[in-house]
Amino acid sequence: MPSLLGDYLPLIAFMAVAVVISGALLLAPFLVAYQSPDAEKLSAYECGFNAFDDARMKFDIRFYLVALLFIIFDLEVAFLFPWALAFRKVGVLGFWSMMTFLGVLTIGFVYEWTKGALEWD
Repeated sequence: MPSLLGDYLPLIAFMAVAVVISGALLLAPFLVAYQSPDAEKLSAYECGFNAFDDARMKFDIRFYLVALLFIIFDLEVAFLFPWALAFRKVGVLGFWSMMTFLGVLTIGFVYEWTKGALEWD
């Protein structure tokens, strides 16, 4: 039995440290946060409209287009990096698959460009 306890002791210690750290991170904002928010803190933050307004209000399409632009570049980085690392192993099929993927992303980028998402007035 002591051998079994010795095998699991690092796991128990790890779990105890994880519980202490997560508890501290959950309690810290309540202890150090400034408790009287002003009008600036309660205002809409980078969304362009008030958060508690009518759900059917008009919303500028440029916000969606910028979001699409970020998704295009995130996907490109997420797939190009592993592909570049395994470039010699993927062969011709892997090369043309990636070129097809980049072509689709390029079409998305051209769509963004023609809709004027890169020009914010």
